[in-house]
Order: sequence, then structure tokens, then C-alpha cells
Amino acid sequence: MEINTAIFKSYDVRGIYPKELNEKAAFEIGRAFIKHTGAKEVVVAYDARLSGPGLLMALAKGICAEGGKTYNIGQGLTECLYYATGAYDFPAGIMVTASHNPKEYNGFKMLKRVDKNLEVIRGKDLLPLIQDGQFKEGESVDLEKKDIWSDYLKHVLSFVDLAEVMPLKIAIDTSNGAGGLAIERLKDRLPCEIIPLNFNPDGNFPNHSPNPLEPGSADKIGETIRKEKADFGLIFDGDADRVFLVDETGQMVRADLTLLLLAKYFLQKNPGMAVAYNAICSKAVPEFVEKWGGKPIPTKVGFVNVRDGLMKNNGIMGGEVSGHYCFKDNFYMDSGIISFLTLLQIFSKDSRRVSEVVKELSPYAKASEINFQIEDKQAVMEKIKQKYTDGQQDFLDGVTVSYPNWWFNVRASNTEPLLRLTIEADTEDLLKEKTNELTA
Repeated sequence: MEINTAIFKSYDVRGIYPKELNEKAAFEIGRAFIKHTGAKEVVVAYDARLSGPGLLMALAKGICAEGGKTYNIGQGLTECLYYATGAYDFPAGIMVTASHNPKEYNGFKMLKRVDKNLEVIRGKDLLPLIQDGQFKEGESVDLEKKDIWSDYLKHVLSFVDLAEVMPLKIAIDTSNGAGGLAIERLKDRLPCEIIPLNFNPDGNFPNHSPNPLEPGSADKIGETIRKEKADFGLIFDGDADRVFLVDETGQMVRADLTLLLLAKYFLQKNPGMAVAYNAICSKAVPEFVEKWGGKPIPTKVGFVNVRDGLMKNNGIMGGEVSGHYCFKDNFYMDSGIISFLTLLQIFSKDSRRVSEVVKELSPYAKASEINFQIEDKQAVMEKIKQKYTDGQQDFLDGVTVSYPNWWFNVRASNTEPLLRLTIEADTEDLLKEKTNELTA
């Protein structure tokens, strides 16, 4: 059958429903997944997207047609699927989600167990099997329901000591995604006052984009924090694997600074361990991690790369500027809920305002990533390497050039004709000067 090959991405499967990704494609993906992993049992779940239940059923039919059995944990967060796969020793798992993409998208995040760890299955790995088409024939579906909520909540709460959590006032926006399903179940166990925003899972995402970084997404939570005089706020993306901290003034905190807050907490409990971070985080990240006795591990951009760096170096946690934070004791997977609970404990112990705590971790001026539409990306990268030969060059991800008082990274997008530029400097004036220079 004809399948749109563009949906098979570097890390997952993702496309517009039903034009690019539909039930027919889901059925074939289910069959290819079993053939690729050899798994006899697969745990499945879906988030708030309207096409989720239909795609899950078609996926399950494909899994069963190829000789597998499916266990359905129902609607939940992506991390619920990670937990179920890891905690119950399932050989593999698939989450029906398009994470923070707009409402017309859906997709699959796929995993298999390798020893005690979870390994991400890349979308592009399944495409050759589908094109080959050598599958068994079958139509029946073996789909058993499994409730994980009680065990999952116990797991995430094991990361904190509730006796140490103060009665903070927090605004939480779950973007009409799946995050509200977990917070609703947790809130009676927490001594905090939670102001809920957009907790109802609704795949139309009626209030704002499921991507917290889209312009306007954080307006409402900022306004609510100021009006209600909340201590701080948190905004989750559509499947709640990413979370962003918002300070008491309603300003969103950069995710690499939130990474430092989490890293300090975990290093205090696990001295000397490694913390993974990606190539475009502030240079404050490795500096503070070293100062706190930890071992900083730089990686390429992309959550899968941060996670790999964490695992290979037996690290305690890792994170990146897109708001993913992963933890060794969570099967090395990311969790917005564990991040949220840890931040509660951090700000319960520190009586200062969130903006003051964050300012201490932010000694440099850093610009948001700037994207340039460029067809011949390689030619421009070569020019940059030639022009900045007097700086220290690093090629971990694209090119990073460092000077004593500023640095920049330029890397090519894997999927679009874009070059992405990140710059950080010791002062705002120098940042402005170098941004103009590089943009020109």
C-alpha cells in the first residue's frame, strides 16, 4: 500500500491526520514494529488528540496481525507509557502522540526494552520493512486494558519528600493536553494551592497552542500569576513530557536555567554524578555543574541525544533548552511531572522569589535561537568556519565557536532549509553587537 514516507522521522513517526498519517498507515506501522522489535507484547496509550483512539485501535490491529498482543493503558501522558513499559517489564511500548505539534498532527513515539533500559525506536527504522511488505495475514485484535495510575503516582512521588513541601501557591497550565490527568490525581496529596488552567484534555486545543514556546501560549498563565499573587507557575506541552517554569512576575524562565535548578538538587543527593546538557545550553550549565562537584556531559541537540549522553556516562539527570528533563531513576526517560514535583521541593527549601534564585544562575546574556532560511546550508557553514578561525572551534553539533567573553553555535536543521543560530555573551551590549554581526 502507498504510505507517505515523510512521516518517518529521525526519532519518531509524525504527520498531519488523516492526509499524511491515517488508520491504514497505523496498521502497517504496527506490523512493522513487531517485525523490527520481535516483541510479543506491546503496551500502548494515547494523549488528548482527537485522532488518538482510532489510530491506537488500527495500530493494535497491526500489532496483533503480526503475532503480538497489546495492553492498553488508555489516555495519559507520554511518561505514563514510559513508566508502564519500564516498570512492568513489557518488551515494547508505543505512545500515540504528536507532542507539541498543532492539533491537525498525530504520531507515534516508540520504545523497546534492552536489558533494564528503554531504547527509542526511530521512525525511519520501520520504513524499509513497510516498503518490503513481507507481513503475515491477520485481522483479529487482542487488546487488554491495564490501569497503571496508582503505581505511576507512587513512582513520581518517590522523587520527593512531601513532608518538606511548603503550602505554595502555583498556577499550572496543562495546555488542554494530557498533563491535567496527572495533576488532578496528585493535587489532593500536595499541601499546595493549585490554580488550574486548561486542565480538560481537548484535542482542539481551544485556548492556545500545545507548544508553550509559541507566541501567546504563556500569556494567560503570566496574567494569572500576577493577579493571584502566585509563587510561580508551570506550563506543560500537549503530552506533558516538557514543562516550563514561569516566575512570580509572569516571565517564562529559560529551560537551561531550570535544568540548573534541577541539577543542583539531584547533585546534592547524588554527589559527583554526571549531568547531560545539549550544545546550545548556556555555558553557565557546565560551569555550575562543575562548581557543585558534578560532571558536565555535552551532547548534540535533541532529547534522544541528551538521554544517550546520560546513559553512557551513568549520569543522574539531563535536560535541554526545549524543556525536556530526563532522570536516571525514571528509566533515563523524560518526565514533566517529576520535574514539577522536584521544583516544588526546591522552592519550598529556598525562601527567595523564583526570579532571584534564577538570576543567580544566569550570569550571561543569551539570545533565543534565530532561524535563517538558507538553501545551501553547507556553504554558509564553511564561510563561518573560515571567518572565525581565531576562536576555539568545536564540531559536536554544527559549529560552536568560543571566545573569552562570548560564543555562538550554528547548526543545520535536519528537516528544513534552515540554519539555527544561538549566541551568548558576557554583556547585553556585546550580545547585541555579535547578533548583528552574525545576522549580517
